[in-house]
Parts: sequence; structure tokens; C-alpha cells
Amino acid sequence: MTDILMPALSPTMEEGVLAKWHVKVGDMVKAGDVMAEIETDKATMEVEAVDEGEITEILVAEGTEGVKVNTPIARLKQDGETAAPAPKAEAPKAETPKAETSKAEKPDAEPAKAEPAAKRADGARVFASPLARRLAEQAGLDLKAVTGTGPHGRIVKRDVEAAGKGGTRPASAPAATAAAEPRKVQSLAQMGIPDGSYDLIPLDGMRKAIARRLTDSFRDVPHFPLTIDCDIDGLLASRVRVNALLETQGIKVSVNDFIIKASAMALKAVPEANASYSPEGIALHHHADVAMAVAIDGGLITPIIRKAETKTLSQIATESKDLAKRARERKLKPDEFQGGTFSVSNLGMFGIRSFASIINEPQGAIMSVGAGEARPVVKDGQLAIATVMTVTLTCDHRVVDGAIGAKFLQVFKAMIENPVTMLA
Repeated sequence: MTDILMPALSPTMEEGVLAKWHVKVGDMVKAGDVMAEIETDKATMEVEAVDEGEITEILVAEGTEGVKVNTPIARLKQDGETAAPAPKAEAPKAETPKAETSKAEKPDAEPAKAEPAAKRADGARVFASPLARRLAEQAGLDLKAVTGTGPHGRIVKRDVEAAGKGGTRPASAPAATAAAEPRKVQSLAQMGIPDGSYDLIPLDGMRKAIARRLTDSFRDVPHFPLTIDCDIDGLLASRVRVNALLETQGIKVSVNDFIIKASAMALKAVPEANASYSPEGIALHHHADVAMAVAIDGGLITPIIRKAETKTLSQIATESKDLAKRARERKLKPDEFQGGTFSVSNLGMFGIRSFASIINEPQGAIMSVGAGEARPVVKDGQLAIATVMTVTLTCDHRVVDGAIGAKFLQVFKAMIENPVTMLA
């Protein structure tokens, strides 16, 4: 018998929604057959069979939320095997999974082979989740010096992350443990808003992920904004000419496509701005992988134009249109929205004049683009009217300091105001 496990569809995925089964008990499948659809916080992905055999049990019903990665979701009987009944998996619960709770409730029991127990200096065993052990090993942390805040003192993911930020925490430091706990948000009733006076929309996986990631970024990344105005009359005229040339191919280049191209070329011209902070050092990226913010039902996703500095405007226009369409349909693959080096968020089409975005870690900067609008300007000492677009660059000060950010914006502005320079 082979257990079919809940797959990890991205490096950061911890749980997902088993949205739909494409097979039923008794069906025969072969490698490559689509068996189920899994919803992550960003997309809906199809899960294919990797082995051939008969589906003998469906352990998790479709529509089940919060299914942990590596949880058995079905069973497959291969040729020559005898079917053996398996207990149905219970719907996931918000509290600690049963298998982990049972270990924590029996601190004197021998730990499972997959989770060997270390010992503290006083001889007591160290109990930690498998994820916490793996993170500690990757970070070079000694679990014997980390205080667990999970059930019965079990070391969990947040304990390792907290220790990694501030060094190992000795068990005698309750103040540090308290500081690592997330801020408790009061309920609406506690804040004076009575029950029944609002409709409550439950948080889905995407909204939870957005809330968590952006809260962490805004709190932990030292950021600052830099703002410039760009005269885009020349760009708008160039766009008309470019689209006239591409009309027979059915391609239409948008202002945002020009912005992505100019951003990528500016990142290559100022490589210090195409960077990410990491505990090991500053990573200078070889290519400008520009992520573009796309609003979808229930949240936001950032599909990526890979190696944008190497692509023509027509290639960027075609690719961005396809990515945006599939993003709204939640059909992007993880590698199409994870791992960008820079982001562009454009709210100009909504009439927003200027704004500052929150950095999408581990990227070093994000550019916020406002609406192009007619404004009075001074040209050659004379008052004139020009179409002006305000752009704000939010920088991670650990990577992109003021001088680097200003240099990047100077190059970007020159290309936007004279588009021929990015077409040469």
C-alpha cells in the first residue's frame, strides 16, 4: 500500500485546501494522471499521480481546509498488493495536531525515530517539532539552549525563529520568551463594536499569508521612501508608434510594460539596487526578475517577468498579459510568482496620484507608480503643461541606501522620459 501525501507546492507552504478530487475509490490511475486540485494561499494547483495502481481509500474529503503538508490524503494499491483498511483522516483542526500533542503529553516517553531527542545540560530531554529541528539545523542553533513555548514546553517553529534573530535563548529568560510572542489583537467586541453590527468574512489562506508576510516586513525591515516625478509625454507618444508597428501581431504595449522594461534596465545599470539582504550577506542578483502586483479576488499576487532586462517590449507585453490573466484565474505555478528580485505596483489606472508600497521580502525595493496626469511644470524657465507620473521607491535600508536608491531613480527617470534609450 502507498500513502498519497499532501504535497508541498511551494517552499513556504505548510498547509492547503483539498479543493477537489478527480478520482474516486476503485479508480485505476497511472503516473501523470491528475488526481486532485489543491488550493494554496496563492494559486490552485493540480496534483498528479506518481505511481500506478488502484485508489483504495480517500482519507481527506474534498473541500477540507487546513490540510497539513505530508498528511496522508489517499491510499493507492499497486499490482500484487492486498488492500488493507486505513482509518479515515479527521478534518484538520486549528489546535496542535494529535500526533504532536500525544508526544508533548508524555514527556517521559521515548521520542519517535524521526525525531531524536537531545538532552539539556541537566539531563532532561529536548522535545521539538520536526520543522523546528530542521530550521535549527539550518541556522546552526543548539536546541538545548532554546526555550520551547509549545505544549508542555515543546520547541516549535516560532521559538527557533526568535532564537535565530536574537541568539539562543536560555531557559531562564522568560522575558525574552514573552517578547517573542505575537501581539494579541483584541476582538471587535473588546474594541467597542457590538456583535451583530457587521458581517464577518472568514480569512482564507491568501489573506492570512498577506497579513503575516506584510506585517513581518513592515515591522522587521528598516524601510524608507524616495519619490520623483517623471514627464511621460515622450513615452505616451512612443507607445502610440510602437503599438502601430505591433498592430498586425495583435500585441498592445501598455505604459506598465514600459515601466517594467525601464525598471529592469535601471537595475542592471545600478546592480546595487538589484539586491537582497540575508544573514550571510547581500545577494547581488544576476538578472532583473521584475514582479508585477496583480489584484485578484481576495488579495494580491505578484507574477514575475524573468530576465526582464533581456526582453523586448513586445515580449514583456505578451508575457505580462498572460501572467495577469492566469493570476486572476489562480492558475500560476509557484515558480511564476516566487523569487523575484524587484517589484512594481501600479495603481495609476485607479487614479491614485502617489503611494508607498510595503517591501516584498527578500527583495530590496519596490516601486509604486501613480497616475499620469496633466500638471503645470516649468520648462526652460517657462510655465507649461506636461503629463507627469509620480513614482515612489520603497527601499530596504539594509541593502539599498539613499544614494543607491537615488541613483536607480535617476537612471529610471532618464529612460522613462526618453524611451529611445531603453530601445537602443
